[in-house]
Amino acid sequence: QVQFVESGGGVVQPGGSLRLSCAASGRIFSIYAAGWYRQAPGKQRELVAVIASGGSANYGDFVKGRFTISRDNAKNTVYLQMNSLKPEDTAVYYCNLHLMGTPYEKGYWGQGTQVTVSS
Repeated sequence: QVQFVESGGGVVQPGGSLRLSCAASGRIFSIYAAGWYRQAPGKQRELVAVIASGGSANYGDFVKGRFTISRDNAKNTVYLQMNSLKPEDTAVYYCNLHLMGTPYEKGYWGQGTQVTVSS
């Protein structure tokens, strides 16, 4: 099993920034793709960003250059820097680890951290 410690969520005004962190233990972190997914009330879970074990990253279409995902394999941690936040970014953000070539849905999930963007 994998244990996660997610942090960095909270309440921020529109245009503000947050940095999410997800520290994982229990597996060899460096071989996994690491990502962030989010789910807003009444909506399906969607990809925010994912970073492969080699460091290449993909983002959801809505990100449009506002967010940056990174990883520190020495610390078994994946980060999501979110800038220019909008009210529609309000959601629960989940950390995910999965092996490349396998469905992310069948990977390991963190408990989620709430992000609320509101004035």
